[in-house]
Amino acid sequence: MSKLLSLLSDEDNKRIDAWLTGKLEGFSRTYIQKLINDNLVLVNGNPVKANYKLKAGYEVSIIIPEAKKPDILPEKIDLNVIYEDNSIIVINKPKGMVVHPAAGNYSGTLVNALMNYCGENLSDINGIIRPGIVHRLDKDTSGILIIAKNNEAHKKLSHALKARLVKRVYIALVKGIIKESNGKIDLPVGRHPVNRKKMTVNPKNGREAITYFRVLERFSNATYLELKLETGRTHQIRVHMSYIGHPVIGDGVYGGKDIAYGYGIKGQALHARLLGFNHPATEEYMEFEAEIPDDFKALLDKLRTDG
Repeated sequence: MSKLLSLLSDEDNKRIDAWLTGKLEGFSRTYIQKLINDNLVLVNGNPVKANYKLKAGYEVSIIIPEAKKPDILPEKIDLNVIYEDNSIIVINKPKGMVVHPAAGNYSGTLVNALMNYCGENLSDINGIIRPGIVHRLDKDTSGILIIAKNNEAHKKLSHALKARLVKRVYIALVKGIIKESNGKIDLPVGRHPVNRKKMTVNPKNGREAITYFRVLERFSNATYLELKLETGRTHQIRVHMSYIGHPVIGDGVYGGKDIAYGYGIKGQALHARLLGFNHPATEEYMEFEAEIPDDFKALLDKLRTDG
């Protein structure tokens, strides 16, 4: 049975999709936008678009359809567990693994593996598709992920991410020579207006996105970077680096797939190396690192050999 909610707007000039995302815990902005596009969100009885600007006192009605439970099964898939306790699991995700099931892809994901590994001991805030999943990495990005075993841990970790209290450090190999030793990229990222599977720098409808970079090493026509995220938009590093003319090597979506730099690497040369956060139960600061994957190491070695 669908659920009907009615809310009164308490803000002026706020986008309806952003406002509802803040009001409805556990629902992503993408899901809210889908409900709006399906005319399941009404403002004063009328359908609106996702960028509709609210006024204080407007009545917002939202119909949340009953979730259709897909056939998601536990699967015995090896996990590289770096740390585990009663509240969290820290995992080094391999390149090529999708984090959670999606349409047409309901097996072989991290969630399938977690369901087998943890049983019922996963948070359910994000529903049956994403149990335990607090944040994500792209399929072809390797590295550190934190999983919540219960809802209290999930809420605290989600809050820390939104409040920018989580330290996230990546390493990447990008095309071309970056002359600056370090820099800050502050460019809003949003959905591509034509190709909806891609993100892009979008000053009009994008969300704030800030990436810091530091050059670790330069090669003949490539640069080895450390990158720190202040925000965590979808594809943020890949979009930012592509926009400034230095796409991540091996990134076939944003311009970094070049046979001259491939050297056998599959997917982008991007790795979530470090994650630091306050433990959701003890408040103790914890920091974890994930070793660079073998194909990334091989690419580095090849570039060093070639100059």
